[in-house]
Amino acid sequence: MAKSLAILKKEFRQYFDSPVAYIFITVFLVINSWFFFRTFFLAGQASVRPLFMIIPWLFLFFVPAVTMRLWAEEKKAGTIEVLMTLPVKDWEVAIGKFGASLAFLVLTVLMTFTIPVTAAVVADKGVVLDWGPVITSYLGAILLGAAFLAIGIWVSTLSDNQIIAFILGVSASFVLMIVGERIVTAFLPSWLSQVAEYLGLNTHFNSIARGVIDSRDIVYYISIIGFFLYLAIRSIESRKWR
Repeated sequence: MAKSLAILKKEFRQYFDSPVAYIFITVFLVINSWFFFRTFFLAGQASVRPLFMIIPWLFLFFVPAVTMRLWAEEKKAGTIEVLMTLPVKDWEVAIGKFGASLAFLVLTVLMTFTIPVTAAVVADKGVVLDWGPVITSYLGAILLGAAFLAIGIWVSTLSDNQIIAFILGVSASFVLMIVGERIVTAFLPSWLSQVAEYLGLNTHFNSIARGVIDSRDIVYYISIIGFFLYLAIRSIESRKWR
């Protein structure tokens, strides 16, 4: 794990070696703030639900933008060969890159915490913000983001083109995001709709965002993360870097 930690630190620093990270964080915060506050003062309620309604859809595009370079850039620049000759195992590299991208995502998400704080401060007198669902929503957002990251990292190992990696990452994430939605399950047999609903990324996020932490939701996200990281490691091990 020491080698994975070293890779994590190296990759995390690289995010801030270019203006891309700062642009990413700024745009993410501006979009979240705009969507939230444009209706907050009209609603007259101390609720941050609109914030967590938009975050999954922002993740759908922002997370693949973060992961598309993790392996595709290594392959295109030819540094993948150097990386793989170092005394590190494939899974250590994959875990290190995942950890760095997760740390960056968590940092970005936590920066939005100023929004519920502001909502609590400026709310009408006598209106109190329920912090329980706020905290669990942040937990759900981090788990959802981690799942998107694992998917994006796997996709990034399949191509040396960052644009293709981005499109594939968005597509794969979108499928898993809407598979449990009613617009999909309504057309499926009852037994299959239950399976589809369980597989939906957004289904479990909505469950956590309601303020109830169910172990089934946690197990689901851990399973999704582990599954796609396993696929990424297997893809790396195959050495199909042509």
